[in-house]
Amino acid sequence: MNRLKTYKFYVSVLIIALSVMSCKTEQKEYKFKFQNPEHALEDRVANLIGEMTLQEKVSQMRYDAPAIERLGVPEYNWWNECLHGVARAGEATVFPQGIGMGATWNAPLIFKMGEVVSDEARAKHHKAISEGKRGIYQGLTFWTPNINIFRDPRWGRGQETYGEDPYLTSRIGVNYIKGLQGDDETHLKVVATAKHYAVHSGPEKSRHEDNYHTSNKDLYETYLPAFEAAVKEAKVHSVMCAYNRYRDEACCGSNLLLNRILRDDWGFGGYVVSDCWAINDFWEPNKHNLVETPEEAAALAVDRGTDLNCGSVYDPNLSEAVLKELIDESKVDLALSRLFIARFKLGMFDDDENVKWSKIPYDVVVSKTHYDLSERISRESMVLLKNENNVLPLDKNIKSIAVIGPNANSKQVLLGNYHGTPKNHFTPLLAIQNKLPNAKVHYALGSDIAVGWPALNPIPEDVLKNGDDTGLKGEYFKTIDWKGEPEFTRNDKTVDFNWVSNLPVDNLKKDVFSVKWTGTLVPKASGTYRIGLRASSGGKLYFNEELRFKFSDDHEPKTRYFDVKLKKGESNTIKIEYYNYHADPQAQLVWAKTDADLITPALEAAKKSEVVVLCLGLSPSIEGEEMPVLLEGFDKGDRSEITLPKTQIELMKKIQALGKPTVLVLMNGSALAVNWAADNVSAILEAWYPGEFGGNAIADVLFGDYNPAGRLPVTFYKSVNDLPDFKNYNMENRTYRYFKGNPLFPFGHGLSYTNFSYSNINVPQRSNLNDDINVKVDVTNSGKMAGDEVVQLYISQQLGETSPTRSLVGFQRINLKPNETKAVSFTITPKQYAVIANDGTSKAKAGTLEICVGGKQPGFSGVADTHTTSVLKGKVILE
Repeated sequence: MNRLKTYKFYVSVLIIALSVMSCKTEQKEYKFKFQNPEHALEDRVANLIGEMTLQEKVSQMRYDAPAIERLGVPEYNWWNECLHGVARAGEATVFPQGIGMGATWNAPLIFKMGEVVSDEARAKHHKAISEGKRGIYQGLTFWTPNINIFRDPRWGRGQETYGEDPYLTSRIGVNYIKGLQGDDETHLKVVATAKHYAVHSGPEKSRHEDNYHTSNKDLYETYLPAFEAAVKEAKVHSVMCAYNRYRDEACCGSNLLLNRILRDDWGFGGYVVSDCWAINDFWEPNKHNLVETPEEAAALAVDRGTDLNCGSVYDPNLSEAVLKELIDESKVDLALSRLFIARFKLGMFDDDENVKWSKIPYDVVVSKTHYDLSERISRESMVLLKNENNVLPLDKNIKSIAVIGPNANSKQVLLGNYHGTPKNHFTPLLAIQNKLPNAKVHYALGSDIAVGWPALNPIPEDVLKNGDDTGLKGEYFKTIDWKGEPEFTRNDKTVDFNWVSNLPVDNLKKDVFSVKWTGTLVPKASGTYRIGLRASSGGKLYFNEELRFKFSDDHEPKTRYFDVKLKKGESNTIKIEYYNYHADPQAQLVWAKTDADLITPALEAAKKSEVVVLCLGLSPSIEGEEMPVLLEGFDKGDRSEITLPKTQIELMKKIQALGKPTVLVLMNGSALAVNWAADNVSAILEAWYPGEFGGNAIADVLFGDYNPAGRLPVTFYKSVNDLPDFKNYNMENRTYRYFKGNPLFPFGHGLSYTNFSYSNINVPQRSNLNDDINVKVDVTNSGKMAGDEVVQLYISQQLGETSPTRSLVGFQRINLKPNETKAVSFTITPKQYAVIANDGTSKAKAGTLEICVGGKQPGFSGVADTHTTSVLKGKVILE
């Protein structure tokens, strides 16, 4: 028996030994240390960089980093966008624009959005890799969010931000970053990028040459808090530096911003990326004039801490800078280590089975769950500005309704800028038609969006000719330059393509192809026409054998156009040469008759309707990033006036004069001085650029299926005359915190279909300096309809002319049923009530701290008052 036990024991030992030997033989062999995931991250990165030549190192510091085949390093494109959904990468869920995200005042909801967007980002990335595609917009490093302070409503890119307040911006930004980057200790889900660091908010047309100065107080009180929160709380892994100079230093070459504040004071350990081609501004004529050569520019940027160049300045100029001893190679190694730490932390050098995020299935993209969240955020972003005599909600049993305006059926206005390609486009017109299947819905354009800016629509097939066929001849090539024989030729009825899921040419290893369309255009009416091509990537348009325009490197679809007089029945030759180089190919041949009478049909539609819904506002085609647009009231992406364009004001006044019940729906990215409407139109709804389900959200609010609770994240001023000079970055008389005048609608304003009352405020009478202050209050829905309330907490400590009137330090969005009461608690930290001195230092000071809590700011009357809610005040003596 003992022998048997001994025998079994040795057999067991032998089996274990064989098993161990087998495991050793099956262990993966690595050519380089950096390929082995068992080594520490820093050691792997150091090993990889140690294997590189100087030229190879520099090649990896440009956004479109090539492969290093001898080391097994694949190519990688760092450029990706997800401002409000994955952008420019084919079909994706499109959420409301950033300003709408801010208007929700719901930070936890935006965290969920971040999770959803990064799910789609990961799924898209791994699908692209499986297809051998590693191009632009297919990576995992996203240049989002834009957490600049929207200090001036004239800034065209303010639509990308979360508003004018540092605290609101920081809460929305921190939550979006956390949702994007994930919670895995080993691997980042994606890399988020806080931009544009710092002191950056227009003007667009002079951003490459401007040099801004502020006090330290304004710097630390307004411009830096959201970035500090992104670094310290959200652990954002990337920061993008801005185009402009600050205190004579280019932001991408600023020792103050990048070294002393970002890395030394805040402990930032990630990488810094330049805004695109911002390093060129260091030496190119009529810009910053900091250095004389590209080599000096590259050396300055890397020496000061800009690790990655969106552009091509570093390669090869940085190599030359090292050889000329303008910069030490160790600085290159440091920058490169930061970049490869990010790539390793994204799991790019690990097997997919060891990366948690690689297992997200592609069917999450544009899934019902994601659609539901997008629609919810659209609803929560709606801000009811005015509702005189409870005109809203409208009766669903009405027999006829007019939906009028340049934004009533515009797909583009749903999206804003930096958007993805949605499967759905629920415009207000479509949504109202769906909401009222038994009513007559009368639609009319009514006006152009602005003087000289008509609404362009796809040219229909009945005026396009290709021999005996309608439409245009389309020749499709696998190359980017129309060379060789086309893969196929076909007749395209119209040029109205959005190849979101299926590229037109099969078996492409990269998203590169080109198309040539030819034929004739034969108009059915004489007049002046605007003809344009809205397209991504690049191309040319010829009309009657003349090259009318060409374009290249359009990362987001843009419209080029020309104006021409055409005669009825006269044939005009047309040729389009279009090419694509990224994952979101789109092309539309569009036109409009510029001398058409638009108002008469609108008045006729209104006259035969019980109610009029006017959909006015702005458009991302005329407000946005550094645009060529020069129109009355608009200045190259920015605005020179903050009123509605004259075309829309004329339409609004003529419709209102009919005496019909009229509701104004605004769709725009920034504040509008709608003074006449505030005095004369019964109801005004602010809808922003509300995403692919925006029309549904608008219709739900108009007809009472959703009780609006969005709040303004910006101040609506009455006139541009209320504002300081656009280039003046001092905060005096800017935003709700410092504005001394009377706004049209204040920051935090937003009405409800129910009423909220506040009671039992509980604040301590006295508090020791540097102690937390706890605030409690009861909130009751005293109306007849369930709804959300946004509870806002403000503090004020008047210590001189430069003190803010009040500052937001807390908010919560809660839902209450009729007659329901909830207790809401806040904690005010010493940092929040500390006073920032003119030198930028922060210190809590003894004195009286005024506290107000409610659904609005106190002290406004008339339409500026949020009359559906209330506010309570308290005082704390700090000692």
